[in-house]
Order: sequence, then C-alpha cells, then structure tokens
Amino acid sequence: MNPQRSEDIRLRRPSGARPGALRDDTLGIGDLARLTGVPVRTIRFYCDEAILDSVRSTGGHRRFDPAAVDRLGLVRKLRGLGLGLVSIRHVLDGERSVGEVVAAERAALDIQLADLAWRRASLRAVEEAGPAERAARLQLLAAVECGPAARDAVIDFWRRAMLAPISDAMFTAFVSMAVPAPPVDPTPSQVVAYAELAALAADRSLTRALLERARVNIELISDEGALMAGVGEACALAAPRVLAGEAPRDGAELERFVAAHAGVRGSGDTREFRGRLLTDLEYDREPRMRRYWRLVTEVSGEVATLGSTHLWLTDSLERSLRL
Repeated sequence: MNPQRSEDIRLRRPSGARPGALRDDTLGIGDLARLTGVPVRTIRFYCDEAILDSVRSTGGHRRFDPAAVDRLGLVRKLRGLGLGLVSIRHVLDGERSVGEVVAAERAALDIQLADLAWRRASLRAVEEAGPAERAARLQLLAAVECGPAARDAVIDFWRRAMLAPISDAMFTAFVSMAVPAPPVDPTPSQVVAYAELAALAADRSLTRALLERARVNIELISDEGALMAGVGEACALAAPRVLAGEAPRDGAELERFVAAHAGVRGSGDTREFRGRLLTDLEYDREPRMRRYWRLVTEVSGEVATLGSTHLWLTDSLERSLRL
C-alpha cells in the first residue's frame, strides 16, 4: 500500500453503505450539516455527484454513515483550495493522494499565472509605447499567444533549419542554449523581445538562408555532432572574454574554434582554410542572426550566450584574416 494514500483510503465509502441498508448510528442530513458546517443543499449536491453515499430511511429520508463527517470535512478543505470534484473524487476513492492532486492543481495554476503575467506585460508594452510605434508593437504582440507558444515557434524554427542529423539529446542541449525559457514574470521589454524572436522564427527568407547554408555544410561536414561539441568548447573558452567586454582577437579560443571546423572538414588550420570558413559562416553573421542573439540576451539577461560567444569567435576569425 502506498503510505501517501493511507489517510485517503480510510475515507473510502464504507463497505456497509449499500442502498437500503440502514444502521442505528446513521446521521440525518440535518445532523451532518450541523456537524460539518456544510449547508444541506450542498450535501444534496455532493450526493448527486457521487461524492457522498447515503441510504434512504423507510420514510425516504437520506441517512449517512458517521464516516461521512470526516469525508465531508476533507471535501470541504479540498474545495477551499479550489480543487474540482473530479480530483476530489479520486482522493476519496483512494485513486490519488492529497499530495498528488494538490501538486497537479498547483502546476495548473502556475501555467495560468504565467499566462496572466505574459498578458499583463503585453498590455503594458502597448500602453507604454509612443503613438508612433504603438500600432507596430500591437501587431507584433498580437501575433504571439503566450510565452510557451512563442518558444515552441522558435524551437520549430531551429528544427527546420537543421538538415544534418544530430541526436535528440544534442538538439535538446542546443535548444536549452539557443532558445530562452519565457520569464515567469516578464517585463514589457522582455515580452517585446520574445515576440521579436518569434517574428524572426517566422521569417521564411531567414529560414531559407539557413537551409541553404545547411545544405552546403552537409556536403562539407563529416560529423555534425562532433562539430557542435567542438564549437561548444570554443564558445565556453570565449565566454569570459565576452563577459569582460573584450574585443574579438586571435588566441586559444579561436584556435579551438577553427580546429573544430577543420577536423570535420578534413583540413588543417591554414589561412586559406580560414578564408573559406569565414565564407561558410557568413549566414551566421548576417544582421538578422545578430539581432536574434541580442534578443536572446535581452530575454534571458545572460551576456555570454551561445550566440554571442559564437559571433565573437566568427568576428575574431574575420579579424585574424585582416592581420
């Protein structure tokens, strides 16, 4: 027996509570109402909804087992927490524990509160916009239903943009770095930034550009997973430089970055290879992608994101070719 449900199981319907069975210690509906503080009409309603069992006396009146006092007391407490009758019935029948239904209700409430917080921030964003930008902001925000929906749209964008096969685990890891979670209590600027992310994700010309790059890379890159792992290491090395606000430069971070690309392209780190690599990475450096990563920083509050460190490395690559 599940120990979490021991209290709930004691509140199951008594085995003797069968229609027509009447014991001397049964309670009338008025007695039950006085003992529990629950109105008679509410008790009748619970009987009709199969929350409470009763039997009929010879005069046709409802009679209740004494266990109904504890059962109805628990019902009243759970209703006071806002739980629905279906969840309460599961507790009373021993199908779920109080802890389980309360946790489920809290999780559902968290989602509702997050949706309300998103709506409130969206309304404020439109309210605080100047007359010249209000119409554009209204159109931008109206296209985004809520934070989770916006995040799903951005994830789908990256899924479409990746043609090379990678594992589900690696894609999940990438998404965790490239797609910020919607803030629980967003500011108006964060909502606007996330709506802009969703708008970029819906930009078909951007998707086509990334797909064009992906098709070229499929022919050049032997192992996309190894490349992502190597680039991830280079980005981690570059993160302190980005956090410190240092300008792009040659160094160990760039060497690891170039080595990761050279390794999956069957090449060495030469000036000629660096030139070809910069051309291959041109789509990652185009204005819309730079904007994408600036928006990620604005939403998440993180400066050294995957995108900002990657851009620092590609800018370092360009600088190394100018020297």
